[in-house]
Amino acid sequence: MTTSWSDRLQNYADLPANMDGLAMKKYRREAYHRVFVNRSLAMEKIKCFGFDMDYTLAVYKSPEYESLGFELTVERLVHIGYPQELLSFVYDPAFPTRGLVFDTLYGNLLKVDAYGNILVCVHGFNFLRGPEIRELYPNKFIQRDDTERFYILNTLFNLPETYLFACLVDFFSNCDRYASCETGFKDGDLFMSFKSMFQDIRSLSHVLSLSLIKAKLPLLLSRMNEVAKVFLATNSDYKYTHHGTSHRPWQSYFDLILVDARKPLFFGEGTVLRQVDTTTGRLKIGTYTGPLHHGIVYSGGSSDIVCDLLGAKGKDIVYIGDHIFGDILKSKKRQGWRTFLVIPELAQELHVWTDKSLQYVKCMQA
Repeated sequence: MTTSWSDRLQNYADLPANMDGLAMKKYRREAYHRVFVNRSLAMEKIKCFGFDMDYTLAVYKSPEYESLGFELTVERLVHIGYPQELLSFVYDPAFPTRGLVFDTLYGNLLKVDAYGNILVCVHGFNFLRGPEIRELYPNKFIQRDDTERFYILNTLFNLPETYLFACLVDFFSNCDRYASCETGFKDGDLFMSFKSMFQDIRSLSHVLSLSLIKAKLPLLLSRMNEVAKVFLATNSDYKYTHHGTSHRPWQSYFDLILVDARKPLFFGEGTVLRQVDTTTGRLKIGTYTGPLHHGIVYSGGSSDIVCDLLGAKGKDIVYIGDHIFGDILKSKKRQGWRTFLVIPELAQELHVWTDKSLQYVKCMQA
């Protein structure tokens, strides 16, 4: 009698150490297609699936997107008076990573843990050692909630400016025309602080529409719609959202569409819910108070309004996004939504782990 695989699992102790002899078909996904969980989730109980757009439904062409944003920001910096030499900068996608902290006082890029302990400190492209770090941060610790001084670069949109911060600090540190100070640089009677450089870059950074909608996405959304409601909640405005998805009848795939969501405020008090005139892209005056209509695009609102319009409670919803703070933490803590975080960087981490694991073992055994 042939035993099933589930029956074999009942007698785990009797299974052979070498499983190669067992006929078992394996389906292995590529690293960038894998899903990881930190707790069980009964998908059959989910009534609504929510999506962010940028870096979630719309995948940006990386590193082309970041490189173009970097180049445009550099051009505008030169236009407002920064040295012409900056035009020689070339974006290096291997350097920046999401989640670094920029210290606007000392001009350092910091990698910190969840408690604010400094793990890595970089000034330009110079990695500081322990004693050097302690001169600036005596306890190798920062107050992460000091948002006036420390800025967390926690989105994928921040990657170009992260690298540009390092480029500028490195350039001015090594340029003979400028004298390095603790909090910036001097050129004669002119002083340029790290904070002013940070403000210039932030004010000039570009968000470009170079997104790519995967060919299988309509099939995924259609299948989801057969068993649950599907909604879109994005911080992008209507024109940007429509431009990034206009090659398909994208509105038909969603039961509810919200633009200008202003997350994470969206998960708290939210903003006024207004209706978008899809022919002009303008907002209609007044607050929308009617029922949910399929195909209508709304602006603003809140997570409470989403629950009311869709007739769902917090735990009935899975929200899928790429922003760990704006999409995931706030939706989980304030509303109890189930959450699904998209982490493109994890593919590279898994690649390194699988490719270098043997080398790591050899080093440990040496």
